[in-house]
Amino acid sequence: MADTIKGRGSRLHLPGRFERSVSERVDDGWTAPDEPESGPDPLRPRTEVFEETARSIISRNDSPDVGFSQSVNPYRGCEHGCSYCFARPSHAYLNLSPGLDFETKIFAKTNAAELLRREFARPGYRPSPIALGINTDAYQPAERRLQITRRLIEVMLECRHPFSLITKNALVERDLDLLQPLAEMNLVRVHFSVTTLDPHLSARLEPRAAAPHARLRAMQRLHECGIPVGVLFAPAIPWVNDHEMEAVLAAAREAGADSAGYVLLRLPHEVAPLFRDWLQAHVPDRADRVMAALRQMRGGRDYESNFGTRMRGRGEYADLLAQRFALALRRNGYDPGRPEVLDCSRFLAPRRSSPQGELF
Repeated sequence: MADTIKGRGSRLHLPGRFERSVSERVDDGWTAPDEPESGPDPLRPRTEVFEETARSIISRNDSPDVGFSQSVNPYRGCEHGCSYCFARPSHAYLNLSPGLDFETKIFAKTNAAELLRREFARPGYRPSPIALGINTDAYQPAERRLQITRRLIEVMLECRHPFSLITKNALVERDLDLLQPLAEMNLVRVHFSVTTLDPHLSARLEPRAAAPHARLRAMQRLHECGIPVGVLFAPAIPWVNDHEMEAVLAAAREAGADSAGYVLLRLPHEVAPLFRDWLQAHVPDRADRVMAALRQMRGGRDYESNFGTRMRGRGEYADLLAQRFALALRRNGYDPGRPEVLDCSRFLAPRRSSPQGELF
């Protein structure tokens, strides 16, 4: 069993499901007990950011239980290191571990803004709201230096294109100068994912995300600047944070949120063994109880991928969560029937670049 790694959500180099061979670290007996090992410290893995040239930037989906048809992810992998992240299995496509590699090997799409402008300039493009930063957080630590997300938002503003974003990082405040004019034209909504109000639990669940109070402070700042904000209580984890649902919705409402949602913990592919390991490392006294409750809501399995139930689960426990959520919405003055409609009519397609240049 590996030791807990400070600042990391996973402690395993769990191989991806496509790997044909697996390497394992062993002691060959050649290092004296008092002699330091060579190479990187396994208990302090460094974050590596790799710049990549993407071939496309807009992902499209027709999933009936997802509220958007287009999304843009400026990064692959996420240094926030959320132990429960449903996107972890995507690193297996890169022949990397969905465990530690997902949060220490980050791929930055440095040409994202250029690709987005090119996509908007296509003659057949029809605007619909884009969800920014869905698989991995668009405001993770690498963004402070690389500013890929900021350049994407600059393109959205230039082209008057509607979008929403979801983040766990207060860094979003940096881009107020862009978000304010977008909000004035009803072209943007910002959602904050708040999993818990307990900073100690947050530091273990999502070690490099902004602290809960920092997210709420950023939410209030955006609200005061006229930017519509919402909260997502996700994931709801039985016996870990589900008891905080009402408190999170109340705190977010006080900070200016006018919409709210929740998602039950999802454990697709490699996320299940990674999260079970997290439970054993951080809440071993409840580990079996947590997984039993999840299996009760997932038809006896760790996860069900069926549309409709994958976000909410099924059974008595899932029904109770839904009832509590609906009651918390009413109690805190959220409008559950209010549609989050962004304006697509303002879209201005950018001019396509011409080898002849511009005369005027």
